[in-house]
Amino acid sequence: MNIRESTESWEAEALSPYASLSRNSRGREREEEPCDIRPVYQRDRDRIIHCKTFRRLKHKTQVFLAPEGDHYRTRLTHTLEVSQIARTIARALRMNEDLTEAIALGHDLGHTPFGHSGEAVLNKICSEGFAHYRQSVRVVEVLEKNGRGLNLTWEVRDGILNHRTSGSPSTLEGKIVRLSDKIAYINHDIDDAIRARMFVEEDLPECYTEVLGHSVRERLNNLIHDIIRNSYEKPEIIMSPHMEEAMQGLRTWMFENVYRSDVPKAEEGKAQHLIVMLFNYYMEHTDKLPAEYHYLMDVRHENRERVVCDYIAGMSDSYAIDKFEELFVPKGCTCILRAGGVKFHAISGRSSRRSQNEKRYRGCDFRLREAAEEGKQLLWTLPVSQ
Repeated sequence: MNIRESTESWEAEALSPYASLSRNSRGREREEEPCDIRPVYQRDRDRIIHCKTFRRLKHKTQVFLAPEGDHYRTRLTHTLEVSQIARTIARALRMNEDLTEAIALGHDLGHTPFGHSGEAVLNKICSEGFAHYRQSVRVVEVLEKNGRGLNLTWEVRDGILNHRTSGSPSTLEGKIVRLSDKIAYINHDIDDAIRARMFVEEDLPECYTEVLGHSVRERLNNLIHDIIRNSYEKPEIIMSPHMEEAMQGLRTWMFENVYRSDVPKAEEGKAQHLIVMLFNYYMEHTDKLPAEYHYLMDVRHENRERVVCDYIAGMSDSYAIDKFEELFVPKGCTCILRAGGVKFHAISGRSSRRSQNEKRYRGCDFRLREAAEEGKQLLWTLPVSQ
């Protein structure tokens, strides 16, 4: 018996009868020689951590577009926080922690630059539509490893696809991640909104905080304990009705007061306009796409529109801005962006000592002028003195 087989035997003896056992996995799309050390879900977890898409999450927006501060969440830190919450619940319930972690680490791989703003605009301009949870599955099935994908197990892919609110994961580990995602983003987005001085803790509706807790720490502790108490030794992952109602109420309040408010959405129009311009450019110049995307079109016969979406969705915030500058900003020129009077530098996140109306960005002066209409066109002027 090798180490993997010993671990699989331990799972069968120690885990809950409702847990997903590694030896009972429905397998991969392509058969592989088993690892002599790692069970299949641990192997999946490792593949996700080592893939390029996972690394790019560190430069992708969570809620606030390139905020001027070091402590705001990114898509990567959100993913790690989801994983931590999910693993705590899974271990307490004696579920498969490796499967839980793999799903959690992979659930947001398909997110676009600029968060849900990027997702919304790609869904609008792509005739086939776009959703980050489907793109996350496409990343692990197709896009990674130059078109070969990561060849993950069925259970991990199912959990990634169904982590959304309307999803229904087939495993209890997937259900844990689905709830952990909401617990993480509600509470940690509150923390970031307070950091952005959008409100203070005391502004949260008391009808929800009396149930959930009066700090991020209290709410996380209470929600995690509630799920464990109500799901222990049961074939389901559930919350008590009053806790679930309070969490959903706080989530609704966050949508009304944070996610759809002026502060995180101040740069949304410009970020979306940037993505539209990149999309239109690469639709007309597919020869400018990297080689792995030509493979998708020429060998796999993938739809051009889908491949362009793949490329743009994989960009980090900073890379999308760099490509925009490379393609549309002449070197040594002054760029005047008509964008409703809101500073462009807030998207780029570049710090500067200049005034709010004049920012230095990669060799060009960006001077923002107020306009009645929201950001539509770019105007070029004569080169500026260096």
